[in-house]
Amino acid sequence: MYLEGLFGNATVEKVLLYLENYESGYASAIASTFDVAVSQVQKQLERLELDGILSSRMIGKTREYQFNPRYRFLKALRTLLNEAVQALPSDYQTKYFKQRQRPRRAGKPLP
Repeated sequence: MYLEGLFGNATVEKVLLYLENYESGYASAIASTFDVAVSQVQKQLERLELDGILSSRMIGKTREYQFNPRYRFLKALRTLLNEAVQALPSDYQTKYFKQRQRPRRAGKPLP
């Protein structure tokens, strides 16, 4: 993608782009979206949290991550990430960044 050189590796880029697009997420969802190992995603999430870029909370047994609102350069980082998501080819955006996040209403037929 576009920011791999800036962030140092592709997994960090994917994690940050995912969180920019979906606002929050957890390791297995991010890993399955991009078809990478959960351990790689967990390692990057932990590193980003230690650096103060992300914050997390436990929801049941799942740790959910989101951007840390106290991170000093959050606005600039999110602007850069938003521009990167918008610059991606439309087929790539559709595949990775337009996934349904809410459950379907009971009884609603599939399209």
